[in-house]
Amino acid sequence: MYTFRYRLMGNLKRYCRSGAVSLLVVFLWSAYTVCGQMREALVAVPGAHIHYRDSGGTGVPVIFLHSASGNRDAWEQQIGAFTASGYRVITYDRRGWGHSVDEPGNAQPWTAAGDLLAVVNRLGIDRFHLVSTALGGYVGFDFAISHPDRLRSLVVANSLGGLQDPQLVELGRRLRSKEFDALRVEIRELGPEYRAANAEGVKRWLEHEKDSRHKGSPAPSTPLTNRLTLALLETISTPVLLLTGDADLYAPPSLQNIFSAHIKRVETAVIPGVGHNAYWEEPVAPCWPFWARNSLPPLLKCGHRPQLF
Repeated sequence: MYTFRYRLMGNLKRYCRSGAVSLLVVFLWSAYTVCGQMREALVAVPGAHIHYRDSGGTGVPVIFLHSASGNRDAWEQQIGAFTASGYRVITYDRRGWGHSVDEPGNAQPWTAAGDLLAVVNRLGIDRFHLVSTALGGYVGFDFAISHPDRLRSLVVANSLGGLQDPQLVELGRRLRSKEFDALRVEIRELGPEYRAANAEGVKRWLEHEKDSRHKGSPAPSTPLTNRLTLALLETISTPVLLLTGDADLYAPPSLQNIFSAHIKRVETAVIPGVGHNAYWEEPVAPCWPFWARNSLPPLLKCGHRPQLF
């Protein structure tokens, strides 16, 4: 097992006097342009239609699974880098989120991993890299256990994992008290360094969080194929990268250490100053050896990190 720790670059003063705002605007416009070139469509699955975006092409596929506070658009800061590196990128709204549509009165049994399998089968994808965050990580673990032959690698970021071991269920209760859940969503989910330094980024993240939910509908469920436990993690044969931020209030590094002790082919990363949304707060990460060993680029090109701090 490998563990990597990275330092955030610079400080708030450098952010204030740098061209960070201009760089961010240019970067987000670039991401928007790439998103605009992606094909959009619906995939029929039992009882629903899943809305996805697909960059197409013949590159190795990389599929992104969003969190409970996100949707397919939450990965706007990763799409450009992966497509520019020659990869085929697919993002989709999980059932109950974003533009995915449930059929009225549907009573058919389903699982989130089953929906993912239906999407990749519909797109003619055999093996792919899977990048998941937070609640999406539950699905990532579940899929790796149920369909190991379909994965090239798995990234699980900032996730409680969905494990049902009694000690982990109790740990989750301690982490998420009633007082914690009463906090504003951006306080719970984004690290204080990011909130202090990037007001526009917080605003943009909140827009995605608002757009992720269906108006007037209860919080969507995420049924799993397996009852996830630490013992089941030991059966995962796929190369796994676990990462979190040291300011993550949901999934602190100590929880990641518990998971990693039960996964055979695992590497870990802890990113200083980052909260529960590493993909958003720290989209440009250093070149982790994991990516190279498993034929993936870094989250964004190395050495081109906007000076946000």
